[in-house]
Amino acid sequence: MRYLFSIGLLSVIGFFSYSSISKKTIPKKIFIATNNNKNYNDIVFQKEEILQSSGGTKSVIFNSKGSKLYAMNLEGLSVYEFDRERKKLTRQFKFKPHRGMGWDYQTKLPVPSWQEKPVEACFSNEDKILWVSLHNAQGIVPIKIDDNFHCPITWDTSLTKLITITNIDGSSYKIDAPLIKTGLTPKVIAATNNNNLLVSNWHSKTVSILNINNNSFPFAKLTKDIKVEAIPRGISVDEKNGKSFIAIMGSNSIAVIDNKTWTLEKYIKVLANPRHIVLGDENKMFVSFNSLNQVACINTNTGNTLFSSPSHLNPRSIVLSKNKKFLFVTCYNSNTLDIFKIIDNGFVPMYSLNCPGKPVGIDLYEDDNKIEAWVCNYVGGNLKIFTFNKNLLQN
Repeated sequence: MRYLFSIGLLSVIGFFSYSSISKKTIPKKIFIATNNNKNYNDIVFQKEEILQSSGGTKSVIFNSKGSKLYAMNLEGLSVYEFDRERKKLTRQFKFKPHRGMGWDYQTKLPVPSWQEKPVEACFSNEDKILWVSLHNAQGIVPIKIDDNFHCPITWDTSLTKLITITNIDGSSYKIDAPLIKTGLTPKVIAATNNNNLLVSNWHSKTVSILNINNNSFPFAKLTKDIKVEAIPRGISVDEKNGKSFIAIMGSNSIAVIDNKTWTLEKYIKVLANPRHIVLGDENKMFVSFNSLNQVACINTNTGNTLFSSPSHLNPRSIVLSKNKKFLFVTCYNSNTLDIFKIIDNGFVPMYSLNCPGKPVGIDLYEDDNKIEAWVCNYVGGNLKIFTFNKNLLQN
């Protein structure tokens, strides 16, 4: 069901349930289908679909063409490749397991586990390399998506991750992926346009900086570790202004890094427990606050919070539509996908869609007529695809 609320009402209540607030009276509107990717100002939910993935699907990412989606299966020790148009699994990248030590986030104690648990990923080199963080291996691996690659015989075998790739027809082959050490419990990876990677290391409380070289094995080299004040997670790169923003999830701040000197410039003080960051237009930064059940828009220059809104329980990953007018939020402990329309001075909640199985990761596909939100559910081990039509809304 779709809901529209007044911004004034949202500012009065601290926490809300969409279903507990009466629907705003809506004047008659005219909807015009649009074939201009930037011209739409409204989205209408159409349908949902479910695809099975593997255990503990933690994050998802589309290639730049939007033709393939990759799901990081933390408990499944694998990466799954899906064909977007056909909604079919096309390849499985399965890591050979090695015993290691993990972390119990409930008891906050180390536990026996496997090293090869994929967490997050990013692409570089025109989608030729998929960089994947391994939760218990203290580093990241490059997967050359279309190369049958093996490490040189001189490479340290303890830093080699064997991957079995299984095609849709059942045929399979093996490749090697070099492990590049970054820090304890690597999480988010982000790539810059000038061939650098940033990795947030949860337990090391560092951000690793790596230089990418596609022509030289192991394809990236650690150049620097930047110490931050508490546990880091989300990363967003501002190419225009040469800055990177790091969500310090273990504190109440966002670290600002200078991308030219790779030094910590300052901290922006925010509300507690920021998890994920995405950048909008006009110096706007959107942040999910996991423990506060809130999303906010912050000015990247001043650090001032411009506006905020309650969300459902434990907002995790967030993503913006291409026109920067709609924010999609996975809410882990309420099993919902929240969608907000962004106006000049606030958020307008539009939808809260049922997404059972602990939704955590999300990425969007867009064409001229529609948006597909691909959400991965950690406990469910599946992907739920929500499709929205784009419209030009006129009074």
